[in-house]
Amino acid sequence: MKRLREINESLPDLMVGIVIFGIAAELLPIWFIEDKTGYSIGLFLGILSALFSAWHMAYILGRVIDHDEASATKNMQKGSALRYGIQLILIGVLGVTGLGNPIAAFIGMLSLKVSAYAAPFTHKLLRR
Repeated sequence: MKRLREINESLPDLMVGIVIFGIAAELLPIWFIEDKTGYSIGLFLGILSALFSAWHMAYILGRVIDHDEASATKNMQKGSALRYGIQLILIGVLGVTGLGNPIAAFIGMLSLKVSAYAAPFTHKLLRR
């Protein structure tokens, strides 16, 4: 956690939120899904993608903070394109190979957004 805080103060809170959402997304609907293995694999890969995206955003932000505006914007756009490209490739590979459920992977990727909105609550939880 200390190393993550060195990258960005809120990164551990965001990552804990992603993991909590992932656990809830695994436990709540799993009873109603026919292909449990495919769902779990897809969700796990989506959660990993969200964790990578959170780390990568914090890393890129830390690198460009002292750059001029044009350079910082260019680097942020490259980083964003890289993250979205990886996510699209992941969903495409899952869809073509059938290794995991691409919709579950997308749900896992959305955990980054959910965690960002829940960050104030996660922050209070971790600071107790």
